[in-house]
Amino acid sequence: MRFIGLEEHFITPEIQQASERLPPGQRDDILMQLRQSPELMARLQDLGEGRLRQMDGMGLDLMVVSATSPATQILAPREAVALARQANDRLAAAVRAHPTRLAGFATLPTPAPAAAAQELRRAVRELGFKGALIHGRTGDKYLDHPDFRPLLAQAAALDVPIYLHPQIVPRAVRTLYYDGFDEKLSLAFATSGWGWHADAGVGALRLILAGVFDELPTLQIIIGHWGELVTFFLDRANILSEQAKHLKKPVADYFRQNFYLTPSGIFSPAYLQSAVAVMGADRVLFSTDYPYLYQPGSAGRDFLASAALSLEDKHKIAHGNAERLLKLT
Repeated sequence: MRFIGLEEHFITPEIQQASERLPPGQRDDILMQLRQSPELMARLQDLGEGRLRQMDGMGLDLMVVSATSPATQILAPREAVALARQANDRLAAAVRAHPTRLAGFATLPTPAPAAAAQELRRAVRELGFKGALIHGRTGDKYLDHPDFRPLLAQAAALDVPIYLHPQIVPRAVRTLYYDGFDEKLSLAFATSGWGWHADAGVGALRLILAGVFDELPTLQIIIGHWGELVTFFLDRANILSEQAKHLKKPVADYFRQNFYLTPSGIFSPAYLQSAVAVMGADRVLFSTDYPYLYQPGSAGRDFLASAALSLEDKHKIAHGNAERLLKLT
């Protein structure tokens, strides 16, 4: 069975350095921690033989690679445009060198929305990328903001998905919701322990409530971590349909018809069963969140092989749905 991972990250030294030059209040604290792990940083920067060996070791046949959070989304517009283009060119070179093992999601300079739409078009049409990965908000603007509607329209016109990935919550939200504990605990609470996922789930629901999918009905969004909490509370979130009179369909219908889910390396049988029950096997993809949740050996393969699913559904999740959505051969 072929395995395709859709949330697999890299970073360029230039993006890392630009992020480190920002004032402390504007930095992403998780990104700053990468300096403390030379091995993790080396894996993120490697787009060659080392990455391929890691893929072989965990049984991943193809990686769709994307820039790690927050990529260029916290940078000034001009710098974001230049570094996003550079990152995409570098990733495209790696894909050309290993076309059967690597594919790409574009890095987009969302601080310059018009340039982001142009870069998406270039990345898909000229570089052969399969879509883009966007890290939630840009400043205080979620992806449903009118500034980004041309970007979403471009994705729909190109018939490529956008992977909506978490980003650290705003400083004011961190202070109110997540601070007050040991510094490391507060940061974990605001990120991987809860905050990332709540914020990404809010971003997904905002796209629905803003009427994006009535305007762009073919637009497809991928979200990780089994749906960023929305999947587990979708019936309750559907109450919003009672007040969202401007929408053509119930909220839950948009989520089931315009979103795909991936595990992001969280190999939980209970979460898998819930995802299939809520979304159907045709809407579930595979991902390992490399290199953050890197698990040597066949953990991902074993997880899906042992799942209480039909062989047909296992093939869909491992590779078939991704091949269809991303037009992979």
